[in-house]
Amino acid sequence: MIEIHLYGKLRRFAENSSLIGDSVLCLEPLPGETSLALLQRAGIPLEELQHVFLNGTLLMTRNRMAPWLRYPQARPDVWRWDEDVEVKSGDRLGLFGEDMPSLVV
Repeated sequence: MIEIHLYGKLRRFAENSSLIGDSVLCLEPLPGETSLALLQRAGIPLEELQHVFLNGTLLMTRNRMAPWLRYPQARPDVWRWDEDVEVKSGDRLGLFGEDMPSLVV
């Protein structure tokens, strides 16, 4: 099972879309499925995504400030949305939408 944690306006895709508690989708990955294919299958519009984290590391972002914020990165070029990675059971995705362009921890 893959957990997809949704934040901001993306919470609407989870059963619990309340601001209180976690908004999480759980899906079983298909063999060879990539993160973006999984999200498309879940019905999440890719154009609404601002940041995608995989297991706590930044996988993709539309924000050019990411290197300055020193997020751990899942791959060297986090701005490439045309290069995707295969996901496997046990992975966790964190999705932040257009309403959350800057994340500062």
